[in-house]
Formats: sequence, C-alpha cells, structure tokens
Amino acid sequence: MPRNIEIKARLLRRSDVEDRIVPLADSGPVVLEQVDHFYRVPEGRLKLREINGEHAELIFYRRQDSAGPKTSHYRRVPISHPESLEALLTDALQLIGLVKKTRTLYLIGQTRIHLDEVEDLGSYLELEVVLDDDQSEIVGQAIAKDLMATLGISEDDLVAGAYIDHLGA
Repeated sequence: MPRNIEIKARLLRRSDVEDRIVPLADSGPVVLEQVDHFYRVPEGRLKLREINGEHAELIFYRRQDSAGPKTSHYRRVPISHPESLEALLTDALQLIGLVKKTRTLYLIGQTRIHLDEVEDLGSYLELEVVLDDDQSEIVGQAIAKDLMATLGISEDDLVAGAYIDHLGA
C-alpha cells in the first residue's frame, strides 16, 4: 500500500508561506476545486473526491489523528461515474459530510504541498512526503520537518485529524 508522511497546519498568513514556497517549487501552482464526500467505515477514512467537476477518485486511507508528522497508508482509484458511485456509497454507507476546498498544489522534490482554502474553516497547509518503497518513515519525517522549518511552520501551527473532523460532522 502506498504511504506518505503528512502534516496539516493552520495558516494565519497564507501569502507569507506561499511566498516561501514559490522559489523552491519544482512545479505549480495548480489550482484544484475539490469536493470530498466522507463515508463511515469501520476503520480509516473513505472519501469520494470530485476534482474541478471533471474527474473523481475514491480514496481510502489510514493514519493517526495526531498533529505532528505521521504516516498515511492510502489507496486511490480513478472513478469514471462519480454520480453513480456517490449514490451507491450513500445507499450502502453513512455519509458523514462534505468538505469543499480550493487547493493550490506545488511540488518540491517528493513532497506535495497543498495550500487549502476550506469552506467554513479557513486557510491550511498540508505537506505530503510521498515515500518510495525503500524509504523509511524516519527519512520522510525529516523531510517534512525540514520543510516546516523552511516555510516557517511551527509545532503550534499543526492540527490533528481531517478537515471533516473540524467541521463538526
């Protein structure tokens, strides 16, 4: 199962962080309008993500809900008929809620940087250090911590859980 090291941080001044990202970025910005439908499952999280109203993917992941760098094990599957799958999942599983966001994506090395404007929550940064099969989690955590320092993200800025948890769903 693919894995990455993730952190999520609340941003008070998004523009300051973005100004630090731009000169380091290998690619970006790519702006994505995303709607995530979260479903209740026995363990982990399951979401159907719609992207720019054109594409969709089903994502299942497991990770701790702690605030610091943590490992996420995930699977993603492209979906060609998101409306039909959304109806099926809603019938079969309990819909927990929706998260709507505008995501600005940058890549620095093996790290995906997301600057998210989350409806009803505000501005956030997510780092996802995508690990190679032979890379240890310790290496990924070191990369995440180095990027946090470079971008001016402190431990106090980090938040636990997923956006859906903070929406009270």
